[in-house]
Amino acid sequence: MQFEVWAPLTGRVALRLNDSAYEMTPDPAPGRTGWWTVEAPAADGDRYGFVLGDDPVVRPDPRGRRLPDGTEGLSAVVDFEPLTPRTAPPHLPLQDAVLYELHVGTFTPEGTFDAAAARLGHLTSLGVTHVELMPVCPFPGRHGWGYDGVAPWAVHEPYGGPAGLARFVEAAHAAGLGVVLDVVHNHLGPSGNHLPAFGPYFTDTHHTPWGAAVNLDAPGSDEVRAYLVGSALAWLRDYRIDGLRLDAVHALADGRALSFLEELSAAVDALAAESARPLFLIAESDRCDPRLTTPRPSGGLGVHAQWNDDFHHALHTALTGESQGYYADFAAAPLAAVAKTLTRGFFHDGTWSSFRGRSHGRPVDRRRTPAHRFLGYSQTHDQVGNRAVGDRLSASLSPGLLACAATLALTGPFVPMLFMGEEWGAGTPWQYFTDHRDPELAEAVRSGRRREFAAHGWKAVGVPPAVAGGEVPDPQDPATRERSCLDWAEPERESHAWLLEWYRTLIRLRRAQPDLRDPDLAAVRVAFDEERRWLTFRRGDVRVVVNLGAESVTVALGRNGVRVLASWEPVEHPGPDGRLHVPGESAVVLGP
Repeated sequence: MQFEVWAPLTGRVALRLNDSAYEMTPDPAPGRTGWWTVEAPAADGDRYGFVLGDDPVVRPDPRGRRLPDGTEGLSAVVDFEPLTPRTAPPHLPLQDAVLYELHVGTFTPEGTFDAAAARLGHLTSLGVTHVELMPVCPFPGRHGWGYDGVAPWAVHEPYGGPAGLARFVEAAHAAGLGVVLDVVHNHLGPSGNHLPAFGPYFTDTHHTPWGAAVNLDAPGSDEVRAYLVGSALAWLRDYRIDGLRLDAVHALADGRALSFLEELSAAVDALAAESARPLFLIAESDRCDPRLTTPRPSGGLGVHAQWNDDFHHALHTALTGESQGYYADFAAAPLAAVAKTLTRGFFHDGTWSSFRGRSHGRPVDRRRTPAHRFLGYSQTHDQVGNRAVGDRLSASLSPGLLACAATLALTGPFVPMLFMGEEWGAGTPWQYFTDHRDPELAEAVRSGRRREFAAHGWKAVGVPPAVAGGEVPDPQDPATRERSCLDWAEPERESHAWLLEWYRTLIRLRRAQPDLRDPDLAAVRVAFDEERRWLTFRRGDVRVVVNLGAESVTVALGRNGVRVLASWEPVEHPGPDGRLHVPGESAVVLGP
């Protein structure tokens, strides 16, 4: 077996394989400066690492596919032959998708790929098309969100390692579900990160919230880019994953003319063409910049879609009345904000942002930008977990308002995404938890999170009883993770089952009604009454009405012959005059 590693900062590299040592030699091939190689006999599971120069420390392989002993341990050889999927991936284009964001460690109490796979029947009966896994790369300890990963090519061992991920993807594909994986390129975690010893993976040219930036534009950045692009393609090729979610791309410090994101999207498109599969990239960005998802031939970066936090913020303020932090601009006229996002994509499209103290965003060209360039949602791991006590909408809203939130997300123009458990109004919070083994780092995370919430003035809303006094939970306390696990007894209870059936109904309607998948943003028509708190929008021949107010309202839909297709509360079809009577805190979908 050939072992290789990029280590341009040293004059000697040795491979340590099990109990043997092998001196490595520089690769003489053109364009391979800094690469070291050696042939050595190895089998699946063999432990190995590299010794750099005179430093006796044996370090794991930066491209290692498995860290069976954790982030501070050695790499292990992985034979992918037995892991090759037997089931062909389903052909599921993004524009027809309904995504379901899932955290492996809290989707079930067991917190493993196998336990999550055993619950895939729930997702198929719900009607979603793709599971979006939060990051699965190795991170310190057993439990965590996954955004402190340190090995972008490997899989977290407590979840099940590479074999567990392969089994999960196989099970999802067999059930007709696609799999999307959340990957982090903007930083690595602070504990167990050996990359700086190997080469210029980071640069002080830019400063980020995590310290030195990942090196995307300084000397040595060609190899660093190749490292990250190679990791992305490995997930798609070796595990047959169907798409990637790119974490916080606004934090990628990149000053080169050919941006890293453009390079990555070109590589993914090439793999999609080669494999005849609809692979895609979904970015998280707070820039409100449509160029991110504009195709490369048209001067954009070619990412296929992006999360639309503006839609979330508008909807959240309309539902809750909250106005703190970045909600302030949306809260001034929340239904107007919802209407703007439904028809123009971004709320901040060059407008003033009081949270940032400057103008923000760029207008979306609705004639050239299909609606499936955006994901729409009422809840995500960020928007729940980054609240002081991790309270979901279900902690403070009535079932009727939860139904309205689902209706706007699932019948709106964007690709819908759900956050695990929202479909039944989960009563469990989803809180920030870590398992750092370094006491100083653990305390820094604990105190830093409390300072962050104090500085931004976040208030606990609907505080779960388990969090006494509404204090920010201790991320290091195992009980914080345990509180965040879904309670799978809840969907069977009548109070939750009604909401779950409403989600199923809306997803069936989205699949059955082509107008609900129409990508034409310019064709969406919206009317609303800010004072009486109702909003209606039209997508082709389908009408959607939500009443967020407590009192019933009458909405004039016009003489168009539409009939009720689904309603949260029982309602009569519109009369000959086209007027629809909608109960308080309720939603109605109408069509021909």
